[in-house]
Amino acid sequence: MVDKATVLDLKLVLAERVVPAVTRWNRLEGRPRAHAFDRALKAEVRDALWMLSKQWQMGEFEGDDAGSPALARICLETATFDRYQAAQGTVEAFSLAEPLETKVERRPIAFRAGNQRLAFDVRGMVARRWRKMLKAAFDAGDLTADYRDAYRARYPIAVPDPTAEVDAPVCAHAEAWQQVGAMAERVMDGVDFLEHLDAGGAVDDGVGAAAADVPVLAAMAARLEEWLADLIAQPADADSDAWIPNKLEYQFGCSAAGGASDVVARAEEYYQGHLDWYALERTGEKGLELPSGGPPPTARAQSFLPVGLVFAGMPNTRWWEFEDRKTNLGAITPDTVDIGTLLLVEFGLVYANDWFVFPLAMPLGSMATVRGIAVTNVFGERIWVEAASDRPALAGQRWSVFQMTSESPAKASLALLPTAAKVQNGKPLEEVALVRDEMANMVWGIEKLVPLPSGASKPGREVAREHFAALERIVGPPPAPPEPKAPIRYEVMNTVPEHWIPFVPVHLEGSDREVRLQRAAMPRLLGTDPGGFQKVRPRTSLLRQNLPKAYFVDEEEVTRAGALVRVAYQRTRWLDGKPFVWLGASKLTGRGEGSSGLAFDRIVDSRAR
Repeated sequence: MVDKATVLDLKLVLAERVVPAVTRWNRLEGRPRAHAFDRALKAEVRDALWMLSKQWQMGEFEGDDAGSPALARICLETATFDRYQAAQGTVEAFSLAEPLETKVERRPIAFRAGNQRLAFDVRGMVARRWRKMLKAAFDAGDLTADYRDAYRARYPIAVPDPTAEVDAPVCAHAEAWQQVGAMAERVMDGVDFLEHLDAGGAVDDGVGAAAADVPVLAAMAARLEEWLADLIAQPADADSDAWIPNKLEYQFGCSAAGGASDVVARAEEYYQGHLDWYALERTGEKGLELPSGGPPPTARAQSFLPVGLVFAGMPNTRWWEFEDRKTNLGAITPDTVDIGTLLLVEFGLVYANDWFVFPLAMPLGSMATVRGIAVTNVFGERIWVEAASDRPALAGQRWSVFQMTSESPAKASLALLPTAAKVQNGKPLEEVALVRDEMANMVWGIEKLVPLPSGASKPGREVAREHFAALERIVGPPPAPPEPKAPIRYEVMNTVPEHWIPFVPVHLEGSDREVRLQRAAMPRLLGTDPGGFQKVRPRTSLLRQNLPKAYFVDEEEVTRAGALVRVAYQRTRWLDGKPFVWLGASKLTGRGEGSSGLAFDRIVDSRAR
């Protein structure tokens, strides 16, 4: 007997619509015959032909009869860096007494901006240290008198005058006014004392010290200068400053004895804030001009057992091994022009098991040149391997990764710089955004974060507004325009906030095409004199460079995306545990173009004020 639910002729039933619903299955699942899955999870295979087909499917039959490396011996030549040069300054001996970041990145502390004193926090620290030294020397009997009050009277901190235009940068901001006012006539200016000594002044000028105390005071002042140099590292002079103002980045070079010719490596554009070997490029220079004091290069060989490189997301090379990595390289969808991502994915998915690693001990502050590697495989064959980029036949097609860039053909090398493993970065003290303004045809340096005389920082917009209000109270506001007699009026130029510093394009000397950016100034109209306007000066040390002379920035340094430059204190500990603190700068990519709203020769509504 045929079941009524059984459909014998499916096409006829569908055409005549005899059955209102037809059941179909798109998934079939097996029903287990037992409650235990022990045997099923063993994945038993009894068909050898099936295993061979899977090996063929995985490409395991495509081989070149090469054995796996079992032992390797590397031959390398090590040269120690012995010379250092900041930018194009004086060549000096390379030292391991401090981290290379400290030597390269340190920037001088701005203690003055024109006639205005800055960094009163550091001035107070130096004064406190000097007073403690004077008291300890007097209590120990090394000084015949206590000169603390005499030095405070000789190097005073004046009380800020809210009615004086020169004190407007202090009195305009309540927090700075309170701090400087609390220090005035109570604390000496320690930095003023050190500047007096650097200018050739005597340690007892205006103090009235006894003749027997002068040598003691001179020795104490020398220790005070050493204490400040150890507290905050600063460049000794302009030749030791690696910062290039027109490029907004650091430049430095290192040299090592390299046998027949010295090895010179330079960092032409370091601005990232993290110094490592990839910041350097080998140049074709003969060497830095300084007699080499370091040891000659040494050649050595080191044996090791090659170990396969393992990383997160690496595909397993065996069929019956489950991948439990957290990184899914197969889910990356790079664009066709994203070369870096394409190389990463190809390395991770195609050549994952072709890389081997081994430990290599190198002296700090040295460069190792790899001559070659002798590899012994499991068949007992020894093969001499050199870097592919070292072959002369491929000189025009030389390409490498994880290798220092070189201007001329050179052996594969690795530099181990004396850099800190971890650097603590403080809050930004200064922050300047360089943006392009196509409507105004200029570049603006926006002071987003400005240091106050007290040593703290404040947003540039607030600083500009408070400073202008203080000057307006002192000098007086500009006269109000007369009542309009027409519905429209002619406006020569509008204004922008004072923390926007303009940079205008100018031609390079001797060139009609190339341009660079020159710092300009916006006028500040105050008082009743129409011709008595002032130039708005920048408040950050980054933009006050070379004042009152001209300051230029290379046009290519400010891209369409702009640039963001920050200055902050940094701190780290070196090999012996000694802490190092310095003021360093870093440059980041900006957030695109901007518009200041600056316009000239406009017709505006007279009723709009």
